[in-house]
This record gives sequence, structure tokens and C-alpha cells, in this order.
Amino acid sequence: MELKILVLPGDGIGPEVTREAVRVLEHVADKWGHALTLREGLLGGAAIHAARTPFPDETKALALETDATLLGAVGLPEFDELPPSQRPEKGLLDIRKALDVYANLRPVQAYESLLESSPLKNAIVRGTDILIVRELTGGLYFGQPRGISGSGAGETAVNSMVYRRSEIERVGRMAFDLARKRGKRLTSVDKANVLENSQLWRRTMTRLAADYPDVALDHLLVDNCAMQLILRPSSFDVLVTENLFGDILSDEASVLAGSIGMLPSASIGKRLPNGVWRGLYEPVHGSAPDIAGQGKANPLAAIGSAAAMLQYSFGLLEEAAAVEAAVRRTLAAGRVTADLKPAGEPATTEQVGQAVRNAIDPPRAARG
Repeated sequence: MELKILVLPGDGIGPEVTREAVRVLEHVADKWGHALTLREGLLGGAAIHAARTPFPDETKALALETDATLLGAVGLPEFDELPPSQRPEKGLLDIRKALDVYANLRPVQAYESLLESSPLKNAIVRGTDILIVRELTGGLYFGQPRGISGSGAGETAVNSMVYRRSEIERVGRMAFDLARKRGKRLTSVDKANVLENSQLWRRTMTRLAADYPDVALDHLLVDNCAMQLILRPSSFDVLVTENLFGDILSDEASVLAGSIGMLPSASIGKRLPNGVWRGLYEPVHGSAPDIAGQGKANPLAAIGSAAAMLQYSFGLLEEAAAVEAAVRRTLAAGRVTADLKPAGEPATTEQVGQAVRNAIDPPRAARG
């Protein structure tokens, strides 16, 4: 199979973790006999430095020409005081919108070998296996009007949480479909007790449930959900929620996995004419510029994102499963970076990537 992939290393630790993910993809392509075509582009702070915009037209064109995009991370402290429209993160929002990847899938799994890495008690974390489905192209991050106006005591900031029913329906159906393939339980998270936006969300999800009688739907207010994620995380199967809530809850859920460096993500939208999902794949973590270039960054979220790409954008389930199994073997062997609190000497970013590649075991037929 031909795999046409755009690589956007981004900022901070982005180039380091992306490099290891790309090496895994190259290894898989070689072992299974796929043709891998890689292009590289600029996004975020790196793009601002080179092209004075966080999302250059050239990057947009490349993203629309390829089947899938692998992103490292965006964000640099030097831009923190600028308005949102001029910051590296604007490039991330813009590429999500350009690709119309409206559903962000964030798996959260508590590996047995990492239970001690979580600040929560083992008995609470054990057995956690959650998929958070976050609506990605609507809500507060994109709604209009927005901005800051006035001055002095009257200076006013406005952001608008805007959703059309059609936007809720499409991400809702994807969440129901995913729940069908897992534990058949879907929790819809909102703030329907005070927000009209959430009332529309809840009504829409309730109406969709009639089309999925085999999936048990329940509703949870976002503040309660944040608490229950810590108190009883293993009780959840699939969570679906709007953009802002999903951003916050999935970051909170990183404590269940032991480190935010463990959380991959897949952002998908519509199928292309060749049958693949056009997708944007990125680790949940940020650019962590304080450790950039030191070989300390955990590449497992980026590698997990590459595995998700193999699964969702190319339908290569066997190859994706092999990468995920290799990650589990690497964790069990304790070949991990310092954020996962290894018993011995922490591994470097490159050493973890090499350990994953060494642990990938293709079936005999793929070996030739």
C-alpha cells in the first residue's frame, strides 16, 4: 500500500518525538512491504520564524494533497504575550479546520507496568481503558463573535460557544459507532443545567440514541465527569463532548496513564475517494521547550499517534496492533523516559524509539 504522509515536526520537543514516530513508520513500511512517501512542512512557531505565519499556504496545500498528517507539537514561550491570532497554536486550529477533522479520538489506557507512575492509587487506576471523543472544529475555539474591545475598567473580552445541530450529530454518530466496537457504553458530557448550548447537545445525543439501541447512553455534567474520572475511571468506556470540555478532560485523564507523554490522538473527518480517512495525528502533550534538545522527551505518545494513523487513515489493523504491542513490551521492559519514573536509569528519547522498533514483530508472511 502507498502511504502518503505529511510530517510537521513543529516546536520544542516536537521534532524529537516526531523523528522517532517516523522511524517506526519507516520500520513498519519496510517489514510489511508498503511504499512510504514522506513530505515535511512547517507549522506553529517554526512556521512563524520561517514564513511569518503559523500556518503557511504551502503547508495547507501539502496537507490537502496527502492522506494523513503527523504533527509533533506547537507553542513557544516567546509568543505567549501575543493575541491568539498571532500565536503558534493558531496554526493548529487552522489546520484542523482546513482538513475538517471534526472528531478527535484520545485513548487513555492504564498499563499494568505503569500503575506506579500515576499519582492515584493502583486500585483506582487499574483496568482503565477510555476513549475520549472530542468535537474539534466548533465551540469556543472557533465561534464568532470573539475578541477584546474597550479599555480601562470597561475592557471586555468575548468568546462565543457556537454549535449547529449538524455538528453535534456527526461527532455523536462517530462516538456511537466507536462505542459499538468497544464496550457499548457511551457517556455524553455537557453542562446542560446552565448552558443552552449544552441543552442542544444533550437533546441531540438523546435523539441519536434511538438509532443505536445496542449502545447504553448516559449523560454527565462536565464538573461531575471531571471528578468521576479520578474517583472511578475504570467505569467509563467512551466519552463524547464538545471542544473545550474535551480538551480539559483529556489532559486531566493523563494522570491515569502515568504521564501526558503517553497519550496519542487521532483527528479524523471524512473519507477520501481512495477510501481512507483523512487524518491529523499528534500527541496530546505540548511542546515542552524546557526539555527540548535534551533527549528527555517521551516519544510514546507520538509513536502511538503513528499507530492510530495506520489504523484509521490506512486501515492497516495488523500493523497498528503490532506497534501497540511493541509499546507494551517496551513499557514492560522498563525502557522508558524519566517522566514514567523507571526503576533504573531513564532511557533517552532515541533509545525508547529504538526499543519500540526492536519489539515490533511482524507475522511470518510479512517477513517474506
